Amino acid sequence: MTMLKSLSAALALLLALVIAPAQAQLQITVTNGDVGALPIAIVPFTQVGSVRVDVAQVVENDLVRSGRFRAMSRDEMRQKPNQPAQFDPAPWRSQGTDNVVVGQVLDDGKGGYVARFFLLDSLSGKSVVAYDIPVRGPEQMRYAAHQIADIVYEKLLGLPGYFNTKIAYVSAQGLGYQRTYQLIVADSDGEQPRVIATSRETLMSPNWSPDRKQLVYVGYERGRSAIYLHTLASGQVRKLVSEKGINGSPVFSPDGTKLAFVLSFEINPDIYVMDVSGGNRRRLTDHYGIDTEPAWSPDGSKLVFTSDRSGRPQIYEISVAGGEPTRLTFQGSQNLRPSYAPDGKSLLFVNVDGGRQRIALQDLPGGALHLLSNGPLDEGPSFAPGGAVIIYSSQGPHGRQLETVSVDGRVRLTMRQATGDVQEPAWSPLLK
Repeated sequence: MTMLKSLSAALALLLALVIAPAQAQLQITVTNGDVGALPIAIVPFTQVGSVRVDVAQVVENDLVRSGRFRAMSRDEMRQKPNQPAQFDPAPWRSQGTDNVVVGQVLDDGKGGYVARFFLLDSLSGKSVVAYDIPVRGPEQMRYAAHQIADIVYEKLLGLPGYFNTKIAYVSAQGLGYQRTYQLIVADSDGEQPRVIATSRETLMSPNWSPDRKQLVYVGYERGRSAIYLHTLASGQVRKLVSEKGINGSPVFSPDGTKLAFVLSFEINPDIYVMDVSGGNRRRLTDHYGIDTEPAWSPDGSKLVFTSDRSGRPQIYEISVAGGEPTRLTFQGSQNLRPSYAPDGKSLLFVNVDGGRQRIALQDLPGGALHLLSNGPLDEGPSFAPGGAVIIYSSQGPHGRQLETVSVDGRVRLTMRQATGDVQEPAWSPLLK
């Protein structure tokens, strides 16, 4: 988890790596879809010649990989309209497809583009959604496609889309002294991976700022940990905290002004809160046990964290103003790595019971426990924006891999590299 032999040397390397591709792109497979997936047709868009991205194909891939949609193949389409005036609903109705997306990518005459699309209903023959999405240049076209998929997903399912987001994760390649770690940022579909940091020592615990402009993470230099802040646009790296012992589990507050993290230099590992700009910090917990893995409530008033103060690791909640923590979990031998759902109504964590580590959701306060994964070694869960999907790391047949699961457990997807491990996933906020 680290830079290199000095922060200046690390910065030079990181600036170079910002434009470097990752060692391996994630391969995505839907391992379990929704049996009630909605049929939909994404008609190929009419596009100006300078646009190389197949916008309709990206939209289709997003929706199909969500497990909630079943797309008609292009060969089965009896017509291929690009606007409502060309749409004849009868053929689509006869093929059992109620929802049809059509569109165009147009030159805006100002050096950019407009991605125009319509969601059409074959039962009524009417347009349900119509949007013009401005696109600055060809390199932004995939983001426009993800935005289209988000709009369609939310309109038809009533759930926030999550395709126009990023994921951060750690890739590990090699064995022993040859093992190399990379902190990577990629689109939510694994495309366009970009290396943010690289090291011969472990990288871990990436966490996004609310504006998606920065990542905070833990790195090691000659065996000593530190917390680093990386500004994505410039590649600038800032060492925030580097005390003796543990410097771990950094996480931004919902407004981005504060950071919660773990330090052990005073006595035991405890939770601290720090102003990101000024660096002023205070110790929030003070116990002879180990307190670690903090996460903020959506309104920023509370933190949940893992503590073994009861004898084994369990999850506790504490006010950011201080006071006595309240224990939240009691089922299973251990419960770890907590985070709140975006609506604050449930808690996500790793449940350990009978030797198996599985991803779990618990209704708040003190509600039922819902197991969402099969184990045996699942870890590091993170909510997608909107809270409909969870990403986590699991042990696959060829190493660590990422998996996603819907909060109802019905839809699963696997993201893995051809070689090496992928772990420590963190989902970004929605792009603004």
